[in-house]
Amino acid sequence: MPTIYDLSQRLTDYLDIQQVNQVRRAYFYAEQAHDGQRRKSGEPYVTHPLAVASILSEMNMDHQSLMAAMLHDVIEDTQIDKADLSDQFGDTITSIVDGVSKLTHLHFETKAEAQAENFQKMVMAMAEDIRVILVKLGDRLHNMRTLGVMPPAKQRRIARETLDIYAPIASRLGMHDIHMELQDLAFRAYYPMRYKYVGRAVQQARGNRFDMIEKIEKTLEDCLEREGLPGDIKGREKHLYSIYRKMVTQKKSFAEIMDVFAFRIVTDKIDTCYRILGAVHNLYKPVAGRFKDYIAIPKANGYQSLHTDLFGARDITIEIQIRTEEMEAIATQGIASHGDYKAGKDNEASYNRARQWVQGLLEMQRQAGDSMEFIENVKIDLFADEVYVFTPQGRILELPKGATPVDFAYAVHTDIGNSCVSCRINRRLAPLSTPLESGQTVEIITTPSAQPNMAWLNFVTTGKARTNIRHFLKTKEQGESIALGNRLLNQFLANFDTTVDSLDEAVLKEYLDEVELLSLDDLLREIGLGNKMAYMVAQRLKPRSHDETKQKLPNRPSNRPLSISGSEGMVLSYARCCHPIPGDMIIGHISSGRGIVVHRDDCRNITEFQDDPKKCVYLDWDKAVDDEFEVSLKVELAAQRGIIATLATKASAVGANIHRIDIDEKEAQMSTVHLDISVRSRIHLARVMKRLRALKSVSRITRA
Repeated sequence: MPTIYDLSQRLTDYLDIQQVNQVRRAYFYAEQAHDGQRRKSGEPYVTHPLAVASILSEMNMDHQSLMAAMLHDVIEDTQIDKADLSDQFGDTITSIVDGVSKLTHLHFETKAEAQAENFQKMVMAMAEDIRVILVKLGDRLHNMRTLGVMPPAKQRRIARETLDIYAPIASRLGMHDIHMELQDLAFRAYYPMRYKYVGRAVQQARGNRFDMIEKIEKTLEDCLEREGLPGDIKGREKHLYSIYRKMVTQKKSFAEIMDVFAFRIVTDKIDTCYRILGAVHNLYKPVAGRFKDYIAIPKANGYQSLHTDLFGARDITIEIQIRTEEMEAIATQGIASHGDYKAGKDNEASYNRARQWVQGLLEMQRQAGDSMEFIENVKIDLFADEVYVFTPQGRILELPKGATPVDFAYAVHTDIGNSCVSCRINRRLAPLSTPLESGQTVEIITTPSAQPNMAWLNFVTTGKARTNIRHFLKTKEQGESIALGNRLLNQFLANFDTTVDSLDEAVLKEYLDEVELLSLDDLLREIGLGNKMAYMVAQRLKPRSHDETKQKLPNRPSNRPLSISGSEGMVLSYARCCHPIPGDMIIGHISSGRGIVVHRDDCRNITEFQDDPKKCVYLDWDKAVDDEFEVSLKVELAAQRGIIATLATKASAVGANIHRIDIDEKEAQMSTVHLDISVRSRIHLARVMKRLRALKSVSRITRA
């Protein structure tokens, strides 16, 4: 374990003496604050913050980050509060420490909820100062290195959290070395037997092929020397978790995993990278489809490199990565390779990408319904493999594998996503659910009247798209349910000669307190969603001056039925059992959480509720209704060649759109055809049925 004196000696290599002394002061302050506290291993607690600071010093982090690392558990685990820390070390360091600290003063029902809330707090702190996550990653790395002293159940929980959140974040920020070590340590803790077996297999493969690996490395060196190309060659093995993940995702045995061994060639400039690529392709045969150019199209975290797989000697497949020294620094340390972590220097690509990603997290957090929804969306983004697609203007967008044009639209802008109706992929119209592939050009077609569809949630993959769709639908549903609740309550209040706008404020407040709602809008939303009965609420909110002995609330509102236009949105739906259409006598079934479900009044499923004001409300169709409604027809006809095409042609000629056709064969010469069509009204339906009935082969047609 390094001491503060060892660390101080190392820090003098890149910090001035005054900054080193400030780090030493933070250490001694932490040592005093944690006096008497010990880790599970029995060591003094201060060895942990010292180790975290040492990890950050290996990345040449600034002195404020190192001071925050020394103090990162002071607020959480000692009697010192934020005010005391701020007096001693200033607001900047205190805000980093506070961002890393857990929410220990709040009670959570589950560990998952606590994890989600703490991560949400950390994201908000990251938006202010991205060094928060760098300190947290150092903290998590040391905890993982010393995880063996914890009980097995706690080891598995911490390892799962590391695989789900912290290792992917390190990858997203380009911190390759920390990302790989976190994954391997978590793999060992979560799957100890699998870790042992994969490790044993790698050791055996290394023993069998070690001489061949050395020979390939020497051959590569000779090739570069012969071509006069500068390059430092480093051979390495794939990390155990990386091998295990390939075995799981590709469903292959260890022997089938191709690139267990890899070589990295670090050179002086980009031009040399491509010349080295040509040289190694001339030396060994490349594997088709396994070349990736991350120099021309960098990853979202700023990573740049050329990747190629080659067939080496004795059927050994090797991976070669070719990059410059600057790319190597970014690849291993990511954002930590830059000295400026505050807004102001916008010339560092990986730093800017990291800031954009954090801002995207912050936007997602604002739109999410709760911390659990937020963290699930973040996990979706963190675990994605990438595809690279182009806008019509040539801008490159990185999206997760399996992303659709809807994900692309939201990646461009939230308003584009909210108003998209269709898309063109490589200039051809395509469904919005089409999975995108790298290299495609995607054009989104929008219209101001469009809005997100709930069905999109079934195929979108990005957290941003999912969060924005849910937020839009939630906001839309809230407005629609308030409007419907207002109409329903006004109908029943009319029995007491009053309206929602004329309610007694004292009576309203008393009732809201009783049902634990904050405002009238909350009450109207509950009525519109069917969670509260309008006639019961009206009974409670009637004016106190009203004489109950003279007039009691009838089972039905005294004014005319509620008119519907078909544009009420998500709080009003149409029953699939009877398919009501304009012109039908209708009744509304109040369904908790769904609002009003419209049935035909002769529907057998509604018979037992018709006279119950708690369950049903009378409806009629608005004269201005202008929409198409689905209806089912049952057609009995003589079987003959081409009859289905004839039915479709006749229905389309009268303006009916056919959604589905099913055929039941009753006898050899007779068939029953079920048609699902959309019509505008009963009159339109009658014209369709008349046209179909005129066919000689049709013996009977009825509405199902």
